[in-house]
Amino acid sequence: MVGGLNKQIYLPFMLAQQLGYYKDQGLNIALSDEPAGVDATTNMLAGKVDGVGGFYDHTIDLQGLGQSAESVVSMLVTPGEVELCRNDLENQIKSPADWKGRNLGITDLGSSTDFLTQYLAQKNGVDPTTINRIGVQAGATLIGAMTHKNVDCAMTTEPTVSQLLANKQAYILLDMRSDAGATQALGGEYPATSLYMTTSYIKNNPQTVQKLVNAYVKTLKWIQEHTAAQIADMMPADYYAGVGKDAYVAALNSEKGIYNPTGIMPPNGPPTNLKVLSAFNKNIIGKMIDLSRTYTDQFVENAT
Repeated sequence: MVGGLNKQIYLPFMLAQQLGYYKDQGLNIALSDEPAGVDATTNMLAGKVDGVGGFYDHTIDLQGLGQSAESVVSMLVTPGEVELCRNDLENQIKSPADWKGRNLGITDLGSSTDFLTQYLAQKNGVDPTTINRIGVQAGATLIGAMTHKNVDCAMTTEPTVSQLLANKQAYILLDMRSDAGATQALGGEYPATSLYMTTSYIKNNPQTVQKLVNAYVKTLKWIQEHTAAQIADMMPADYYAGVGKDAYVAALNSEKGIYNPTGIMPPNGPPTNLKVLSAFNKNIIGKMIDLSRTYTDQFVENAT
């Protein structure tokens, strides 16, 4: 289950299918779409899905709750998230320091966009309890929330970002589509999209996990070796229907650097994720978190 299959930050999951890499590994994969990663995680814990395409930070959050899950392949080295605000507020909101009392769009409560929004408020001197976090998912629902002024700002990804900018509905407040932007906003490298599974599933199904990781490592390599236009040609047409193929390709071309070329977890990344969550997350504050139990590089290192 993927927290938004048509988002560019989760592109490797569908691309692997389009390239035939699941089939090559002898896998029968059912990809299901869930607008928010937090709901995908809930389904995983309930045993309804075997793995989640979501942000790595959920495995840290889960450990704080006494649950054990691990990322088995890292797909994004930066979050790829952008904080957009409505154009009519450009003179009022110049940074997250201006967020007190504001309505802020996130995919859903407990999602990674929720985590990042609370951290950015706290970092900029605004108590997260003084902002109104509203789940608006992405795409049409988020754009609708902006149009009807239900939210003042919102955190989202491509292709929704390009659509709002093209419609001249929003301006960029913070851009985490590059290493520099993510480091400026979050204080360091922040690995994001991964495939994570419960530790028990990984232990009981190592061959299946290895085949999955083989497919994703090949997909990440394919991304590096092909242009944004060639990648877009492989994706289902409805993935870029809203924004248009040319804008989809342009957005993908500008943020191609977000994809992890190897699948190995960036060694400096997990401490940044923990630092961010430790600033506000009650599941983490005061807990001893063992980061070595939140991800494994074993399967990527053995990928063929």
